[in-house]
Amino acid sequence: MNRKAFVLASITIVLWASSFAGVRVSLLGGYSPTHLVLVRFLVASSIFVLYGLLKDVNFKIPRREDVFRILILGWVGISVYHLGLTFGIETVPAGTAALIVGSAPIFTAIIAVIFLKERLDLFSWIGLGVGFVGIALITIGSAGPSFSLSKGVFFIIIGTIGTSVFFVFQKPLFEHYHPIELTAYFTWAGTLPFLLFMPGLFTTLQQTTIEANIAAIFVGIFPAGIAYATWAVALSLSEGNTSSVTSMMYMEPAVAIIIAWVWLKEWPSTISLIGGTIAISSVLIVNIIGRNREQTGIT
Repeated sequence: MNRKAFVLASITIVLWASSFAGVRVSLLGGYSPTHLVLVRFLVASSIFVLYGLLKDVNFKIPRREDVFRILILGWVGISVYHLGLTFGIETVPAGTAALIVGSAPIFTAIIAVIFLKERLDLFSWIGLGVGFVGIALITIGSAGPSFSLSKGVFFIIIGTIGTSVFFVFQKPLFEHYHPIELTAYFTWAGTLPFLLFMPGLFTTLQQTTIEANIAAIFVGIFPAGIAYATWAVALSLSEGNTSSVTSMMYMEPAVAIIIAWVWLKEWPSTISLIGGTIAISSVLIVNIIGRNREQTGIT
């Protein structure tokens, strides 16, 4: 990975890691999940409009054959992911949510096998199995003393699957669009479904705290706007070696847990931390050990 891609990916990871605590602050301050994603992505969408105006960028109309893919990826990668994450963080600590999202490469590997016909060796399948054990432990750790299944965890897992689909299928579009231009299209497409949540927004804004509004603006400008753009540029600079960039996501849960501890005084349960460690370790098994064995011809 070249230096510019590394710096941009690092900035992205820190900004994305901060979003878990930022979303939690907004929810605790009076926002409903639906109004929070609406405000967040109205802000993010506006950032790209301002960028186009200030930089005198002419966003060209997407090619006809790409419009459907851009819409679907925007809805899945933006709408589904952020709705799932926001509804989940309503009841799940920010650090625990980050541990679940950190397992995204597990789902990415499965999606690649199903849709891209990629082959995994036995060692990699074992790694995936270990990963799901880790996710199960995170779920148990966030269930509380009743050990009931947490709906929040379920929502976050659905969102994580959505962002995994997004990462797998967006790469080919970089051949025809500038990364920031493409990120703007995804953001605008993902914002459209959130407009259904417009009723009651102004009432909600009158009832939210100042800290909640500042946090909502923050997660709109930085994790939702700037970070997606820096990530897209980093991916476009990877020159076909996407895994070297996506491997940076392994750091996100650790950074998110520290930010949540400093900002919210939240800390995941011991079981969730153990589960998160197992899940992320399994990602390393699948993406590093398994691939190295395949490249060296070991089966």
